[in-house]
Amino acid sequence: MSVAKLEGSHRLGWVRSLAWGVAGALLLVPLAAMQFTQKVRWTISDFLFAALLIGGVGLALELAVRISTSTSYRAGAALGLAAGVLLIWANGAVGYIGNEDNPYNLAFFGVVAIAFVGALVSGFKAKGMACTMLAAGIAHAAVGVGGAPNDPRTLPITLVFVAMWLGSAQLFQKAARS
Repeated sequence: MSVAKLEGSHRLGWVRSLAWGVAGALLLVPLAAMQFTQKVRWTISDFLFAALLIGGVGLALELAVRISTSTSYRAGAALGLAAGVLLIWANGAVGYIGNEDNPYNLAFFGVVAIAFVGALVSGFKAKGMACTMLAAGIAHAAVGVGGAPNDPRTLPITLVFVAMWLGSAQLFQKAARS
């Protein structure tokens, strides 16, 4: 790692501290809500799952910041991670197609698997990440459209997710060009 990268990371130490503080605070939201309403009932396993998910995203963002100084690369990583986390969270909480018990929803975890495995196989290089996010977007579109007969309300949500995956791909492509 170059001296410039190390110096840059020290200058942004307050941003990292703030981001990890926000991540920790996110776990306190359901805990606080449980004190005021019966509609929110999290178990220890719910908190562990949320901590692993939020912590994993934080670590992945840390990795993205260390891999590249490119703002496009970092934004592409953040957008791709946001799409993956929101998909996991929503699918696990209420289900994407119908409710969380609909077996078709398992196909959406395949989209996240494509993004995860593709990132590993590409070695986190910008060009490979662009292809990976494009593949995740195409897969999400296929799964979302395929599940639409079960729940047509999912089409607008599918468009948002596909836009996130494709936006991430575009940002990684821009990073690869520079």
